Amino acid sequence: MSESELALAPMHRICKKAGAQRVSESAAKELSKVLEEVGIQIAREAIDFAVHAKRKTIKAEDIRIAAKKVLGKRS
Repeated sequence: MSESELALAPMHRICKKAGAQRVSESAAKELSKVLEEVGIQIAREAIDFAVHAKRKTIKAEDIRIAAKKVLGKRS
């Protein structure tokens, strides 16, 4: 992946919301890259759930279940 689909300004805001006082450009770029990679993994899992349910459309529940699987969280 060369460039992320995710804009840098929201990455700065996410870091600030998390409590960072300052965020370097390279940190924002890295967060963008990592979030895109995780997002693609979640989307792939969600596609599998939709296909298994004989649907072409990914639903919010597919994303929720896929995120729990990929991120390993129970909530």
